Amino acid sequence: MANIHAEKTKQLRKDVAPFAKSETRLSIQQLINTLGPLLLIWGAGYVLLQYSPWFTALCSILASGFVIRAFIIFHDCTHGSFFQNKKANAIIGNITGLLTSFPYEKWKREHTIHHATSSNLDKRGIGDIDMLTVDEYLEKSKLGRIGYRFYRNPIVMFGLGPLFMVLILNRVNRKDAKRKERLNTYFTNIVLLAICTTLILIFGWTTFLLVHGLTLFIAGALGIWLFYIQHTYEDSYFEVDSEWDYVKAAVEGSSYYKLPKILQWVTGNIGFHHVHHLSPRVPNYKLEDAHESIKPLQQATTITLKTSLESIRYKLYDPENYRFVTFKEAAERETKRDKTRDKTLTN
Repeated sequence: MANIHAEKTKQLRKDVAPFAKSETRLSIQQLINTLGPLLLIWGAGYVLLQYSPWFTALCSILASGFVIRAFIIFHDCTHGSFFQNKKANAIIGNITGLLTSFPYEKWKREHTIHHATSSNLDKRGIGDIDMLTVDEYLEKSKLGRIGYRFYRNPIVMFGLGPLFMVLILNRVNRKDAKRKERLNTYFTNIVLLAICTTLILIFGWTTFLLVHGLTLFIAGALGIWLFYIQHTYEDSYFEVDSEWDYVKAAVEGSSYYKLPKILQWVTGNIGFHHVHHLSPRVPNYKLEDAHESIKPLQQATTITLKTSLESIRYKLYDPENYRFVTFKEAAERETKRDKTRDKTLTN
């Protein structure tokens, strides 16, 4: 069985290899149809404010979609998949990082760790959304459980989450960050501070927040949702380190988020997340082709807009049954466990 699995894995990697090569023409085309509209819409937001703040708010909503696309370009650059040239990836990555508020080197390293440890129960904590197993949750104190429930609350995760990400998480480095990464984060923060200060001095606080603040908030909330849904669904794959498998983590631990074509375009095909985790060097504009061309990839868990909403209920992972569960299910297990223990003590 091990040999069969190894052969299938080898063949799957071989099948996806032809797609793991960027095309300069397509990359430049994507830059034009993403950054051009984004800057124009932001500009329109400032101009239209004199007529109605609702026009500006509408521009911010539209701009948030292009910020997501800009982030996908940034994301590809950190993987070295947007251009074949390393320097070109770094330049465009830093530019799109400024537009989306992400420091290039910091996110590049942390996201690389995410790919190397995704779905590994023994290596959680870097580049992922915090998740506890049922037993870990039940072992926590009452205060610890309240804190975890607060964190996993949709209002907190998708409401406060974008603010925390943009204002705090993206602004500081981890303690183990190297000098190059720290300097890049400082550079990003200084440039962002200069840009924001200039816009505020010219247009004022309220206008700046209505244009850029609202845009980044919406884009941030949607980005967190995309990241959440692509790894949090009922039968998602998670395993301890000794049993963890990279290919299984990619194909079984990452979903295929089947979106309407317009949303697929806006999100830069990131719904084909299983393909991306299998081969991060596949540029976003080739993810769909890889999925459609390789039959084993079509067996990944498919989630639609409707079914994705069900995943909001899933809060804890149950390693014994290989599935996500709700807080209610965890409470029922605790009650059953306590009854069994009391019965044993009585006897």
